[in-house]
Amino acid sequence: MTGEDVRNFLFRRRYAYMATFKGPLAEEVLADLARFCRVHESTFDADPRVHAMLEGRREVALRILNHLQMSPESLWDLYAKGQSGK
Repeated sequence: MTGEDVRNFLFRRRYAYMATFKGPLAEEVLADLARFCRVHESTFDADPRVHAMLEGRREVALRILNHLQMSPESLWDLYAKGQSGK
């Protein structure tokens, strides 16, 4: 894949996230995910397995929010820095 192919892929994926999470009930779903995934609070738990599970939930929610809130250029910059493929 060329750099332009990757860039187009990222822009299309952002569009897909926007189309999925911008409907009439999107805010309700996103608010539920934010609570369930602990987007705005610590995921720490004394049990390392519970902590890992909670951190995984949070990572997924943050990915969704990044695609909704970041500009296509910012997503491209994040990808170019090697951080978006995690």
